[in-house]
Amino acid sequence: MATRKEVAELAGVSEATVSRVLNGVGPIKAETRERVLEAANRLGYQLNAVASSFARGMSGNIGVVLPHVPKVHLFSTYYFSEILSGIGEAVRTGGQGLLLLYRDPGQPFDYVSLFRTRRVDACLILGASSLPQEEAGIRALAKEGVPFCVVDQRFAEPAVPAVVADHIGGSFAAARHLLAAGHTRIGFLNGSPQYSNSADRDRGYRLALAEAGIEADERVIYEGNYSRKSGYEAAELVARDLDRLDALMCANDRMAIGVIQGLKERGIPLPDALPIVGYDNADASSLIDPPLTTVEVPFYEMGQRAASRLLDALAGRPGAAPAGLEIVPTRLVVRKSCSSSTPGAKESENE
Repeated sequence: MATRKEVAELAGVSEATVSRVLNGVGPIKAETRERVLEAANRLGYQLNAVASSFARGMSGNIGVVLPHVPKVHLFSTYYFSEILSGIGEAVRTGGQGLLLLYRDPGQPFDYVSLFRTRRVDACLILGASSLPQEEAGIRALAKEGVPFCVVDQRFAEPAVPAVVADHIGGSFAAARHLLAAGHTRIGFLNGSPQYSNSADRDRGYRLALAEAGIEADERVIYEGNYSRKSGYEAAELVARDLDRLDALMCANDRMAIGVIQGLKERGIPLPDALPIVGYDNADASSLIDPPLTTVEVPFYEMGQRAASRLLDALAGRPGAAPAGLEIVPTRLVVRKSCSSSTPGAKESENE
């Protein structure tokens, strides 16, 4: 492997000049820069990424800030593991490091200090909410103009960059699927209200009902917290309201699986008594009995896109735009937890 000294000798300059050229530090004549770059290319010289980052006042790390939730194993949940896998692949390909950081949900977090102390060069935020304390930290980041991106949570401020799934469209497709199968009394188990995902899924559900000329029955709209336990607990309310329901939508697969378990323990036959649709297309959705009709969300792709946007911005690539909202499409996956006669609905590969 070539050394910096060899590059300097071939280019006819000092090692310090080679360092300044390759690290982009200080004013350098165009002719000198061309000679150094040509020599480095001829010798196959590879710049030490860590040393380069220090020379440019950069850490070489992309930060990922996650919520710390006691007793919840985030890395084993489908949602976070898929997003993190996509981020990791993009960061690995981009030659950067990955720094994982935790914040307490609902508490203020000083994102800006991560940049001021040079711990990170860019920042990705997962599991964010619209709670005032959390939103204040994200707005502060936007004012600083540093490279960051929120994954799967959108904010009203256009200056907050985000990559989100089309949850309105996904929920709309799920409700429309049930309506096409003849179900008109559709209940909805939604997630926590502080997430934009919950509002979007609620909107898609109501839009589909309105299109069919049906008014949403608030008595069969339930609230969970995206956990299997909250779905299991909601099964008691769903069982109580069976005479008002002929189908049920759930805002994620974990809650849907909890509902299914709770209803089966009460002796309620599924899907005959109540067709159920989930959301996410988590691995467990095809393993539960009955296999779950669900909305596939490309979490891996979302993480990959968000990280790639930051890497492009850091590299100064043409067209790089870390700001703005990017919406990624979803897809309905039909399985046996509800009947299907919807044209174009795609069956799972496992069925």
